[in-house]
Amino acid sequence: MASQATLLLQKQLKDLTKYPVDGFSAGLLEENNLFEWSVTIIGPPDTMYEGGFFNAIMKFPKNYPNSPPTVVFTSEIWHPNVYKDGTVCISILHPPGDDPNGYELASERWNPVHTVESILLSIISMLSSPNDESPANVEAAKQWREQKNEFRKRVSRCIRLSQEML
Repeated sequence: MASQATLLLQKQLKDLTKYPVDGFSAGLLEENNLFEWSVTIIGPPDTMYEGGFFNAIMKFPKNYPNSPPTVVFTSEIWHPNVYKDGTVCISILHPPGDDPNGYELASERWNPVHTVESILLSIISMLSSPNDESPANVEAAKQWREQKNEFRKRVSRCIRLSQEML
């Protein structure tokens, strides 16, 4: 019998295939594995990331939607809310419940109502407006605050690299 996670992921994949959403594409990394998706996020217009095509892997736990997936960029990306290994750090991808560090409200963290679409739209929003108050990449956050031109140059390099990979 199919698990709740399998049924939900099949439905979300079918919906995204039938009704694509501007700003990203998503599909299975391997045809027979619903728990690993390949996604491409298009750099949002009117942002420093415009023109980029950033690839990532989205991995879902077996108990999805009770626990959040992880999203890791495989394309080089320079952003305060992305760890140097490419892992995306946004509130909705943090485990549900109270934040042990007290930075986030429980309502800002993972909730089973989130879908692949809502997660990817949140990442697009993150690209549009970085949160440098609680950075995953301290160096990028510092540069974002203090050296915007240098930050912009580094992002431009990431965009060029992403375009070369097409």
